[in-house]
Parts: sequence; structure tokens; C-alpha cells
Amino acid sequence: MVEETTETINQETREGVAEPAAEGTSEAPKPKAPEFKKPLDKMTAIELREVAMEIPGVTGAHAMKKEELLPIIKEYYGIEDETPAKGKKKKVQKQAVSVSELKAKMTELREKKKEVQAAKARKEADILRRRINRLKKLTRKAAQG
Repeated sequence: MVEETTETINQETREGVAEPAAEGTSEAPKPKAPEFKKPLDKMTAIELREVAMEIPGVTGAHAMKKEELLPIIKEYYGIEDETPAKGKKKKVQKQAVSVSELKAKMTELREKKKEVQAAKARKEADILRRRINRLKKLTRKAAQG
């Protein structure tokens, strides 16, 4: 008889514990994400901190960085990654220009600059001077690489 009573007590306690645990462990529906003015990835860290402060159980949001805040917010609201399906854009490789071609272009621009200076068009001469300067920098890069 003692064994039967302990078994019934154990069953009762299991059932008694199981019911509240089932209610507590059953995942409550995720709170609906508020309508943000812009996507989370585009928000600043300050804006993300304000959103994180509204989430219960989050402590230390003031010291968190953007990379730390994003996963917490997305997990709480059940937001999937908002990355576009397009993917990253590929960088277009510029054609390699030889040093001799760049120097030929510089000599042409220097001749134009002299003509423009003779005509006293200061603004155009300034533009040509900057172009020549850029070409000088490009020749140095081309010579190194």
C-alpha cells in the first residue's frame, strides 16, 4: 500500500508540475515587431539602443555596439535577415594603364594648360593642373604595381 501511495503521489506531482511547466515553457507568441522607419541594418547604434531598451530582460544596452544589438533585437521580434536577395555588387576592375600612356596624356594636358594660361582663363588652367596632378599620382601607382 505504501508503494501505491508513493506512486500516486509521484504521478500527481508529475502531472501537477507538467501542467504549469507546459504553460510556462510553451513559447508565447513573439511580440509583433513595431513598424520601424527604416530597416534595422540601416539604423544607427543610438536608435538600436532605444529599441533594445524596450525589450524586457536586456541589460547593458548602453554599452553594446551595433553588431551586438542587431541579433538581440532580431531574435526578440523574430525578424529574419533583411539582406536583399540581389547580393553584393561586384567591383568593376579598371583597365591597367601603362606609365607611358599616362605620361603622354600628361604632356597633352600641359600643352593645353599653357594655351589656357595664355588666354588668361584661370579656372580652366586650375582644372587642368588638378588633372595633371591626378595623372602623376596614377603613374606612381602604376610604377609600383
